[in-house]
Amino acid sequence: MIDKLDYLLALSREQHFGRAAEACSVSQQALSAGIKYLENRLGVQLVQRDSRFQGFTPEGERVLAWARRIIADSRAMQQDVRTLRRGLSGHLRIAVIPTALPMVAALTTPYRERHPDVRLTIESTTSSDIFSHLKNLEADAGVTYLDNEPLGHVMAIPMYREHYRLVTAVGGPFYDRDVVTWTDVARTPLCLLTPNMQNRRIVDEQIRKAGVEPTPALESNSMIVLLTHVHTLRWASVMPAILVDALGSRDDIRAIPIVDPDIQHTIGLVALDRNPSTPTVNALMSIARDVARSVRGNGVAVPGLPNLRASLEIPLN
Repeated sequence: MIDKLDYLLALSREQHFGRAAEACSVSQQALSAGIKYLENRLGVQLVQRDSRFQGFTPEGERVLAWARRIIADSRAMQQDVRTLRRGLSGHLRIAVIPTALPMVAALTTPYRERHPDVRLTIESTTSSDIFSHLKNLEADAGVTYLDNEPLGHVMAIPMYREHYRLVTAVGGPFYDRDVVTWTDVARTPLCLLTPNMQNRRIVDEQIRKAGVEPTPALESNSMIVLLTHVHTLRWASVMPAILVDALGSRDDIRAIPIVDPDIQHTIGLVALDRNPSTPTVNALMSIARDVARSVRGNGVAVPGLPNLRASLEIPLN
């Protein structure tokens, strides 16, 4: 019966019978038959349908919530038993907001050293999508904002505070300044992340508080795209200090602290609040606690990355 419940989860994710069947590696006829089996077994209609998927009935939404719990518990049980037999193995999927991507190596590098039989997948996505991925069992954990999004039923480990810099090329806007204010930023031609990104909403809020409606000349969901446009001297951007530090020292780029106010937001690791949790997630949580203590102390040493202590500040409470 669990495989039939998996069909419901796939249909919830894909919102399309054909794509859901493809995701489950079955024919569309087999998927429809599986859902019909559940409806007959439970005595209720679960899916609103004609020739296309129209959504779930109220009873279907309730069964979907149970399906998420049952499938998650089933996967956790199988992984737990497998771990007892041959050590930690499997697949760990981590969804990460783009501005926190430089920090992920501080988690995955020690994870790989301790648990070499676990395969890791990192997906860059928005903060709101992270919680959707966790709920729909498409991700096992996420790295995201802890103080600017509704967290829901998750475990959360604060890791560091995000500080902000005006990133400009030498010869570009304000390149000769030691600090800038948000009022200065508001008067600068900007290229910024797209509005669905939480970092962009944070920047927009500060620009509005400076009395200006945010109107960036260019938007992208890629930090690389933003940085290449900064190089043209026509735009500046606003990026977290951790991202700038990860790029390394460059003579042609300046990252200027933004003050008045010096705003900060907490970034951390999140996972569904389940007891027991899966061994792979428990191991990741343990490493996240180590990283948080390291940030608070002597910095995060990760091969290939600079020491990140200068750009990170862990909350002490």
